[in-house]
Amino acid sequence: MAKWGEGDPRWIVEERADATNVNNWHWTERDVSGWSSQRLGQLLLGVKVQGSEGVCQLTSIDQLDGEASINNRKGKLIFFYEWQLRASWLGTSSSGVKTRGTVSVSNLSDENEEDDLDISVSLCKDQPDTRLIDLMRATGVPEVRRVLGQYVHQLKSEFSQGMILPAANGPRPPQPELKNQIKTSKTQVSSTSMCSSSSAPCPTGLRILTSNFDLNETFQTSPDELYRTFINQEFVQVFTRSAAVVDGHHGGRFLLLDGSISGEFTKLVPDQRIEMRWRFRTWPSEHYASIRLQLDERGDETQLRMQCRGVPAGEEDTTKEGWARFYFQAIKQTFGY
Repeated sequence: MAKWGEGDPRWIVEERADATNVNNWHWTERDVSGWSSQRLGQLLLGVKVQGSEGVCQLTSIDQLDGEASINNRKGKLIFFYEWQLRASWLGTSSSGVKTRGTVSVSNLSDENEEDDLDISVSLCKDQPDTRLIDLMRATGVPEVRRVLGQYVHQLKSEFSQGMILPAANGPRPPQPELKNQIKTSKTQVSSTSMCSSSSAPCPTGLRILTSNFDLNETFQTSPDELYRTFINQEFVQVFTRSAAVVDGHHGGRFLLLDGSISGEFTKLVPDQRIEMRWRFRTWPSEHYASIRLQLDERGDETQLRMQCRGVPAGEEDTTKEGWARFYFQAIKQTFGY
């Protein structure tokens, strides 16, 4: 899993008020190894081929060693990635006989084109010869090559946004189009827009146009464990994979992702409810959204109902997607909830 914001450039702030990287002169780097590991696994485990010989499908990732990063030097993006991987496949012949084997890729890197990838297919040692190996070599290898190319394309298209900063006194770069809906299996989203009733003015003294939304998510854990995950500094550092300051008491403050996320706990009902003032660093100065997390026990599951009020207009989709991915999905992937 990526660190906070490394999987979504809209959740990481590259612009600095002190102009430390004006005109993109200095070298900046974003580590995307975590996201790459996760995405490669997702793409490869979706590989399935079928023919007259039978059906073959990748079933597990046995080895995934390497790293990936994006660098900006003088306004030019440079992509570095290098991976070695091995996956297991399971084949079922047309007569119903099952066979196991492996797929290996030794040279997935920025130095090699998609057509130059060295992809080898083999049977496990105890497996007899089968026509399924021919199916994997003829059809499975091209499919593996295709999804690895898809990974490279996504790396370059999705995560380059935000790496090129606007020049001093120059126009801002166009913002990426935001998704209208979060694609998570159990997340439900509803939203309404309204003019903020808070007293936080924007820099011109006008009230800030804001929006509200709700999210629902189910976790395979108890309310007390989920409650502790949100307010315990060690737990937060684990699922964000970054340093954090979290004072899990009433009135306690939190600071995540080098200050990109900050806020204060305004009400804590142990194992039941968490209320907080929450903001992202790019929001208008001193403007906070009000967030309420209600934890309800449902047998061996916990239903989390989130209410978010007062998100600046235009930031609603980004905030929804950030919470769904970098809170909810990160917690599930890290702790198995």
